[in-house]
Amino acid sequence: MSTNNSGWISFLRQYGPIPRNDNMYDEAIQRSIQRKKIEPIKVEPEYLSDLIDNFKLDNPKSIILTGTAGDGKTFYCREVWVALGGAIDVWDNGEAIKTLELSDRTLCVIKDLSELSDQNRGIITEIGDSIKYQGNKVFLVAANDGQLVEAWKKANHTYNVEEITTVIEDLLVDDQREREGYNLKLINLSRTNSANIFSKIIKSVVEHHGWNDCENCSFKDNESQENLCPIWENKKRLEGTTDNSVLQERLINLLELCELNEVHIPIRHLLLLVSNMLLGHPKAKDKLMSCSEIPKILEKGTASYGSIYRNIFGENLSVRKREQTDVFSILNRFGIGTESNNLIDNVLIFGEDDPELFDLYNKYMLSDKFYGADATFRADQHAYLEGDIEKEDNEGFLKKLRSQRQRLFFSVNSSDLDEIQIWDLTTFKYAGEFLEKVYHRLENGKKIPSKILSRLVKGINRISTGLLAKDTDSIFLSTSGSHSQSRISRVFESKISVRFDRGESVSVNLENRKPVFSVSMSSNEEIKPVKLKLNLVRYEFISRVAEGELPGSFSRECYEDLLAFKSRLINQLENRNRIEGSYEDDPDYLILELLHIDGEGKLYSRALEVEFE
Repeated sequence: MSTNNSGWISFLRQYGPIPRNDNMYDEAIQRSIQRKKIEPIKVEPEYLSDLIDNFKLDNPKSIILTGTAGDGKTFYCREVWVALGGAIDVWDNGEAIKTLELSDRTLCVIKDLSELSDQNRGIITEIGDSIKYQGNKVFLVAANDGQLVEAWKKANHTYNVEEITTVIEDLLVDDQREREGYNLKLINLSRTNSANIFSKIIKSVVEHHGWNDCENCSFKDNESQENLCPIWENKKRLEGTTDNSVLQERLINLLELCELNEVHIPIRHLLLLVSNMLLGHPKAKDKLMSCSEIPKILEKGTASYGSIYRNIFGENLSVRKREQTDVFSILNRFGIGTESNNLIDNVLIFGEDDPELFDLYNKYMLSDKFYGADATFRADQHAYLEGDIEKEDNEGFLKKLRSQRQRLFFSVNSSDLDEIQIWDLTTFKYAGEFLEKVYHRLENGKKIPSKILSRLVKGINRISTGLLAKDTDSIFLSTSGSHSQSRISRVFESKISVRFDRGESVSVNLENRKPVFSVSMSSNEEIKPVKLKLNLVRYEFISRVAEGELPGSFSRECYEDLLAFKSRLINQLENRNRIEGSYEDDPDYLILELLHIDGEGKLYSRALEVEFE
């Protein structure tokens, strides 16, 4: 049998986790495109048309592009340069500052502010003057977020530079793009939604014309299971034609959860992820398959090692390399494969012999002979059940079991989600609920289910008081008598009604595309609601506490965040009492109300009167 050496596959490897100089990433990809005559992977940039239109205006504003490494800053600069008539050979000449004559002014492009030499750093003064007064130059500047402010602080300290430095810092902190009175737009590419970009990347990759190279390959859609190309198999699964795009949907769910947990994944790392998903294999050169290696992989029967489900987590890489690669480090925090529940493990281990589990085993294991219950898995499974297995082989089967859990997470149909709780395969068993019943409902202008709000209130009451309370209709505020951050707080201060009552209410809303737990104490506009950002970790922590679980896998930081929220609630309560005149100060008496819990887990207070002689 023969295989085609596809230029497209070779090009796709360049995006994978191979050794390179990240500072020259964009340049290396462009050289590869030109050398191999490959059509680039095209993803419609969110801000490109706005940037080009800006520089075509009679009075354009200077633009600063910031973000983390890999967010596409160099790409934007090059595309703007070309769109405005800049020559590509000038772009490639290696100069740090490139100039292009527009209709009535000069455009200066700095694709990396950190590359400026000491001689060129004086241009920052010119940028400051242009932003302040708009002269005959306009600027397009790219800089990583950490380097941006540092570069301005190191510049010559003119009045304009110091003023613009403050403006840039304020725009970054306030997450804004413009400030009135300044000729500047600051675009933070780290605010781009990774989940939205990822779906576009997948579409661009799986629909790329380069796959036509595979049409005459004898390993593409081969009738023999043993001679099927794992690269093509991975491509079909990522494409979603056989599973109604379940794999794509779950991946996007994980990326949405990352965004909600304030973890941003740059476009460079998303491209790396897609490349590794399709080509990853632990025995291949650079851990990425090439066309020339496919016959050898098939001959050795190791095609299953190139499973797309393992590659999502970088299982083809060494542990050290996996931990050093941001996108795999982030995705592995979900713990997919290391967690499970009884039903899932029983299906995987006993499903073939258990009549009650066989239907699920057949549907999700036997039906997938390429990455599911292949001959190797079934042989190891039988040996494991019979106890006829050495310790090392036993560990090998457990690793296979982990891989199958990973595959199940990305394979279970939506119709089976009630029975097979796939989020039990992760560290965050409430993650699916947080995404679908909280975030997506709020996105669609709906309220979250009252059952979920009640659970959040119960969890916060338990954390706040340190008692196993079951109250869900009020937020209880209490202290230890000395400060609010004690583990057990029995001194009752007040309670806030969950349902609207004289300005008091508790709700979950969407602010800046993030869920926020909000406690209102008064209809008086001077008394602002106290808010807590609900990221994934906090939601999981509160939900587990509410259900009586000890979330030992979570950091102490999360617990302290909740105590800090409680402190802000008590401070606002004192503010309300002061504004509304609710204090009753009697120098002869002190009344303490102590919290107690009844047999049904309900909190109540009992007054203790102290008289001073």
